[in-house]
Amino acid sequence: MIPTIAAAQRIVVKIGSALVVDQKQAAPRAAWLDSVAADIQTLRDRGTDVIVVSSGAIALARRSLGLTQKRLRLEEKQAAAAVGQIRLAQAWTQALSARALTAAQLLLTLEDTEDRRRYLNARATLNTLLSLGCIPVINENDTVATSEIRFGDNDRLAARVAEMVQADQLVLLSDIDGLYTADPRRDPDAAHIPVVDAVTPEIEAMGGEPPPGYSSGGMRTKLVAARIATQAGCAMAIAVGYVERPLQALERGARCTWFLPAPEGRTARKRWIAGSLAPLGVLMVDAGAARALANGSSLLPAGVRAVEGTFERGDAVTIVGPDGTVLGRGLSAYASTDAERIAGHRSDQIETILGWRGRDEMIHRDDLILV
Repeated sequence: MIPTIAAAQRIVVKIGSALVVDQKQAAPRAAWLDSVAADIQTLRDRGTDVIVVSSGAIALARRSLGLTQKRLRLEEKQAAAAVGQIRLAQAWTQALSARALTAAQLLLTLEDTEDRRRYLNARATLNTLLSLGCIPVINENDTVATSEIRFGDNDRLAARVAEMVQADQLVLLSDIDGLYTADPRRDPDAAHIPVVDAVTPEIEAMGGEPPPGYSSGGMRTKLVAARIATQAGCAMAIAVGYVERPLQALERGARCTWFLPAPEGRTARKRWIAGSLAPLGVLMVDAGAARALANGSSLLPAGVRAVEGTFERGDAVTIVGPDGTVLGRGLSAYASTDAERIAGHRSDQIETILGWRGRDEMIHRDDLILV
């Protein structure tokens, strides 16, 4: 079935700098941002979680800093980002607050999505913001990222965010209405592809060079994003963003390209936990916890009877039942020293015991695989 935004429970929307910024004025496109905020309000009113990945920080600042050349050095990009991130956050805050929505800014680097502890921290923050009804607005942290730890484009960043929060859909708003067999600007015989079942090498070969101007994206990076998202079980769309109410237009049938999620996508992370990480500790659980795990629940501190090994938050641990049987493995939400202190206690006692409030679960079910 072709996906539809109306069915999404959690959606990530990526918006490029050419859409956010009026490059002649070097200012936010306020009226267009307001129309996107109206779309977001409609989705939120349905109960859909929305995350925005927005470019535009560097484009908003480079003229005022006199950085008008086409290519900027890394330190110039970092300086422009430091100024532009404030302006970008203000633009989104203004647009969303007019709709009684609360914007929250997060700045991420590639390392934040690769390192397990940073990954868990970022995911926990995003999930908490969404539970509080906020609209996270994410951009790459260009002020500190070096070339070795940068995504370099927000298409891939958006895909990793969608993977991180287990979004149903990722929408890349662009200047083109989807994927073509060739570049339609150069080949009049290029045919539009409405649905892509799988991102094959043949599909990837259809990606061209990045477009001119300030954008660092292009179809090639969008196809990389499609591979990341679909392998995580997330559908992805490439759609035109210049129209008013672009998400509404997409829902009403505007031409686009949908990339269908891989059937096994949701289990890819589970397989990674099961086979790719060496357990650094053991959690011994009681019979009640073992039954709860078998029924699909998370592992709570109250069900843990003993902690063995030395591990940090985000490390893999083995879960063992009361009879010594290995039940599975997962990523611990607590370091071993803290896990020992809260083992056997209710979740509402964690803050009193540790002096700070962490997750209610010792291992969340999304970070757990049973054998």
